[in-house]
Amino acid sequence: MSLINALGFWNTSATRHTPVEDVQGIFSGSLVAALGLYVLASAGLLTGSTAGVAFLLHYALGINFGLAFFLLNLPFFYLSWKRLGMGFTVKTFIAIGITSLLTNVQGQVFQIASIHPAWAALLGGLLLGYGVLALYRHRASLGGVGILGIYMQERFGIRAGLVQLAIDLCVLAAAFFVTTPPVVFYSVLGAIVLNLFLTINHRADRYIAL
Repeated sequence: MSLINALGFWNTSATRHTPVEDVQGIFSGSLVAALGLYVLASAGLLTGSTAGVAFLLHYALGINFGLAFFLLNLPFFYLSWKRLGMGFTVKTFIAIGITSLLTNVQGQVFQIASIHPAWAALLGGLLLGYGVLALYRHRASLGGVGILGIYMQERFGIRAGLVQLAIDLCVLAAAFFVTTPPVVFYSVLGAIVLNLFLTINHRADRYIAL
């Protein structure tokens, strides 16, 4: 029975995740986030944070999105390791690896033939929000600005969603140099949906499990 409890079945602790709970949370969060990125990419849209920069490199230079997304996140692991701990850093590294891999292979298992950019912005933003929220609640993130947002919220009490939104808008402003104004407009809409979802739903005083 102790082994079953340790793995996560019939977990009696309301404030601590078991290894199995972390595995399912990180995998499902990464999967949903990758799906959100795929929806945005299917409409030619971008998002913010390091994913947005990876999209810019992909659209402008043809660099593989998954590879660019993974490499861009590497410098942020120092901040994560120093300020948020080894556990958060390892789980974030795993989440980024899973998301990068799934983003690359999703086009081989299903394809979106047509989607309006407004619907892609709404759906993609919400899917990303759900995925990132699941990762946050298991002490992980998709790296980059997500790491900075978690640090700012825990250190200074500034909502992680608001931190990410401010930086996302700066990243999307750079999109004017590589795409058209309508694409930027719908991309900003998706970023607002994503970050308002996180701002409303990610509060440390409401969810305290570790």
